[in-house]
Amino acid sequence: MQVQIGCEFVHNLLAPAHAIAQVEPRLDGGFGFLVEAWGLSPDGPSSRYVDRHGNLCRRFTLPAGRSTLRYDARVEVSGDVDEEHLGAVEIPPAQLPGDVLSFMMPSRFCPSDQLANAACELFAGVDPGWSRVQAICDWVHTELSFGYGTTGPTSTAADVFASRRGVCRDYAHLAVTFCRALNIPARYAFGYMPEVGIEPTNEPMDFCAWMEVYLSDRWWTFDPRNNEPRSARVLVGRGRDAVDVAMLTSFGQAPLESLTVWADEVT
Repeated sequence: MQVQIGCEFVHNLLAPAHAIAQVEPRLDGGFGFLVEAWGLSPDGPSSRYVDRHGNLCRRFTLPAGRSTLRYDARVEVSGDVDEEHLGAVEIPPAQLPGDVLSFMMPSRFCPSDQLANAACELFAGVDPGWSRVQAICDWVHTELSFGYGTTGPTSTAADVFASRRGVCRDYAHLAVTFCRALNIPARYAFGYMPEVGIEPTNEPMDFCAWMEVYLSDRWWTFDPRNNEPRSARVLVGRGRDAVDVAMLTSFGQAPLESLTVWADEVT
């Protein structure tokens, strides 16, 4: 399956600001790049690097005045829906691989220590393993109300648990937090997700956030926002939470004038 993905950021700055963008798919995501274009207008230099989590990052300087940052690509994806393994089990902390342990600890947006009591009250009685993680996704999907502007850039999972409102990033943060509070390794992930195999929502496209959970001997995709297996995900980044995979990080004031995202199946 081929999908067209991309985004456009428009800024209007009073002074130049150095920035890092994470909008390009991971190099290890198994995607076939057919066409790819990056541009900053007015034109300026940029360079790429891979961070400690394996995410592809691009650094550049946003100029003073109005500027447009644009990324556009056509990629090949498998088209398979998210894999499921209902018999996947939780692994005791003592038996987990060393590189998984950091995804059991609290992080800035996922304060699992603060929500430990709530997690135990809600899910300690659920059968461990896949069933428990799915129960967490079911609860988050049902209990939260989706709405743009209901949370801010500094809202944590504890804030979302209290308000019961948020966007897909907040759904993922809360589910990740509950998992970690129960000693289940979980990490935040985001990328592009075309509306493939579902009824079109006719809503403006945006980046999508989900989570990956370590059960049995590998990571599995769970999506508390949509709460159903989906296909054609194009992974951009993964990390402890949104701090590690911010779409745009600026070192200086860089208010966003507009953001447009596209992700469509090419027929």
